Amino acid sequence: MSDLFDLKAGYVTFKNPVAVASMAGITDSGVFDKFHDAGLYILGGYSIDEAAMGASKEMVKRGRKEFISDDVFNLIESELKKVSGKGVAIGINVRATSTEPFLRAAELAKKYGAIIEINAHCRQEEMVALGIGEAMLKDRISLARLVSEAKKTGAVISLKMRSGVVDDVKLCRTLEKAGLDIIHVDAVGMRGANLNAIKKIRDSTSLFIIGNNSIVNYESAQAMLSAGSDMISVARAAMSNPKFISGLVSYVEEQQRQTGWYNAPSHICRGGDLRGLTWCCPPIKDCPVHGALARANLSPEKFARIKLNFGKGTKLERGSTTCFGSMVWCCKFNKPCYLREESMAENNLDYKEYTLLKKKLSEEIIRNIDKDKVVT
Repeated sequence: MSDLFDLKAGYVTFKNPVAVASMAGITDSGVFDKFHDAGLYILGGYSIDEAAMGASKEMVKRGRKEFISDDVFNLIESELKKVSGKGVAIGINVRATSTEPFLRAAELAKKYGAIIEINAHCRQEEMVALGIGEAMLKDRISLARLVSEAKKTGAVISLKMRSGVVDDVKLCRTLEKAGLDIIHVDAVGMRGANLNAIKKIRDSTSLFIIGNNSIVNYESAQAMLSAGSDMISVARAAMSNPKFISGLVSYVEEQQRQTGWYNAPSHICRGGDLRGLTWCCPPIKDCPVHGALARANLSPEKFARIKLNFGKGTKLERGSTTCFGSMVWCCKFNKPCYLREESMAENNLDYKEYTLLKKKLSEEIIRNIDKDKVVT
């Protein structure tokens, strides 16, 4: 297991932030053998009660792929045995019409150190007609009860959802309070991924976020990470090109080696999430930092104190050549600035150390934000 990343959710450790998303009838132990480089591989989706399995059988009749079994829990355990212990975190994506099968699946996941992923994503008419899949999003209280009950098993709980079906922030805040560990977001947009959906969840919760949708190259992967995703997932693009996962892993690993912050946010003035306040100048002129502080319910004065207090005794404290005399106000590493670079040289500070300090400053800023009060 690589120690390049410090990525965990409960008892699960991810060696990198690249996942293979579940695809019913496709992502099983046989396909797993193509993706040993991934940080997470999600088996399924599996229909785990009689009604959901009946829907799966109807879907197969019209040409869709599904995992069909008369003993689905035996199938799942057999699959878990085949892929466990191979250095990749494992999840099982499941669908059911009642609580008990989810609890049984959660216990099975915990037994093998895996994640149980509640499928609130499927929008096939046979599933939606049963009130499962995407239909579950429309009753967040019942969904929260399910999460709470599943969490009692001790399993790591993920939920796969499609953005924009309901109020994503209200849903995710409720589920986080119920004990959800991971939110796996298919960020549906009009053209490609809706990165704002990821940013809003990042700003409003502390959930581990897996971002999914339209990740087809390094640029789209980085955009999803910079929007606030802790991990990215790929499905169809990986199936059409199995080497795509290893390529993404290599790319993200290189980003981490160079900067120490593979999912560093964009500048606030370029649409970054609230973590991007770490790159901001003092709030003394008319610029987007004021809007971000208003969303975060942080006064300009408190924001300035947080930054200056953090800088004391660090290499960010001084910046004799910079605009405001301290590097706590300096911008992101990918924006050229000879003033910042002169102070970095003066302080014997390389880009990776600079970025890691800015990451810690971001964490300090976020600690001072009540995410329940963030305006989205």
